[in-house]
Amino acid sequence: MATKPHNLSRVGVGYVPQIENIFPALSIDENLEVGFVDFEDNNMDDIRDDLYSRYPDLKKRFKDRAGTLSGGQRQMLAMARALMSSPNILLLDEPSAGLAPALVDQLFDELVKINETGVSILMVEQNARRALAISDYGYVLDMGRNRHEGIGANLVNDPEIVGIYLGKK
Repeated sequence: MATKPHNLSRVGVGYVPQIENIFPALSIDENLEVGFVDFEDNNMDDIRDDLYSRYPDLKKRFKDRAGTLSGGQRQMLAMARALMSSPNILLLDEPSAGLAPALVDQLFDELVKINETGVSILMVEQNARRALAISDYGYVLDMGRNRHEGIGANLVNDPEIVGIYLGKK
């Protein structure tokens, strides 16, 4: 039997959709509260304080409506909200879409840090070179089919994959 979508966070799944991934009419703080799942050993204030220390721009504006945030700040809020449930796995749909290059660097650095805390990350990403470079394992799809798979660093350095899918740096 499939798990119902509203129960996924209870089984350790965090999800950040590509678009419409925040509640713009709610404050930043309210967006985080929406993501909290009350487990016996979870404390919302502790988790939120930890996330605010990781995302100081969000903390500075915690009372502001989320709709006033820039694209990069919205993406960080969406990830922080997903992390409020203390997930075991974080599902990301095109996390760098529409972000300025400097924010893409920040995003990928943050994904590495999240993964280092023990959270697994499953990501669909248009910036294949960057995604594969930080991936333990990757899949390269072509026309919706899996064409290549393997260790991320091996894929990003494979001359065939670079030539066909990634292009020159």
